[in-house]
Amino acid sequence: MKTCPVAAAQTANASSWLYLLERFDVGVIHLDMNLHVVGMNDFARRSLPVQDKLPFDKYVLDFHPDAAKNKVKFLLDQAECPVNNAPPMAMMINIPDRMLLIKVSKIGDAQGSTTGYTLVFYDITDVVSQEAEAGTSKTSREGGEKRQLRKIPTIKQNRVLLVDVPNVSFIRSEGHYTWVHTNQGSQFCNLNIGDLESRLDPQLFLRVHRSYIVNLSHVDEIVRDDGRMTLRMMGSTPLEIPVSRASAPRLMEQLGLVDPVPARS
Repeated sequence: MKTCPVAAAQTANASSWLYLLERFDVGVIHLDMNLHVVGMNDFARRSLPVQDKLPFDKYVLDFHPDAAKNKVKFLLDQAECPVNNAPPMAMMINIPDRMLLIKVSKIGDAQGSTTGYTLVFYDITDVVSQEAEAGTSKTSREGGEKRQLRKIPTIKQNRVLLVDVPNVSFIRSEGHYTWVHTNQGSQFCNLNIGDLESRLDPQLFLRVHRSYIVNLSHVDEIVRDDGRMTLRMMGSTPLEIPVSRASAPRLMEQLGLVDPVPARS
């Protein structure tokens, strides 16, 4: 059976960023010099908790969730940088419901003096997420069942790179942000490790340390040394990931292994 050329072209286009951006609604929020909200479009009103927070004429950070405030402040600070353009940043709003891709730009008058700011966002939830698998326990994640990520948005210069979740070997925390490691290298992600942990398949990804999440299918070897456990990951340059004592029993259970009884002295 031959594939219709038009249908094939539509399928290819559906996976492209240009096609998706053409379909996305755009949220727009206008801020004055003091970062107070002075206006927003209808999509922003529908997407954000406007009615509950009544954000107009208030400081923009006042109606963002605590987990997002540092990221929005970083964007606003970057918008004032005289050298670099503000990079696009992915962030969670109303976790676990939506993921937004946000950019902030300053607005100037005829002389180039700053008169305010515009915050623009796209709702990319459907691009990077998938519904949780049927049968997944709602208590398996804090807060109940959540939409799982199928792609992790990472940032390189002024580009957003979407990393396929199965290709992720491990994730390393660095403060409020993370580094997503694959066989091709590492990419910066401005979602914190807790955000990612709650959106990844718990049967495949495990938080083995406060700073590390590993993809169990990429584990090559368990290493024990003087009572400490590490995981050696697959790859041309094997890396070892520390396993906390509290996480070790769950790790062994997830791998389908029985922790051996220590030998008697």
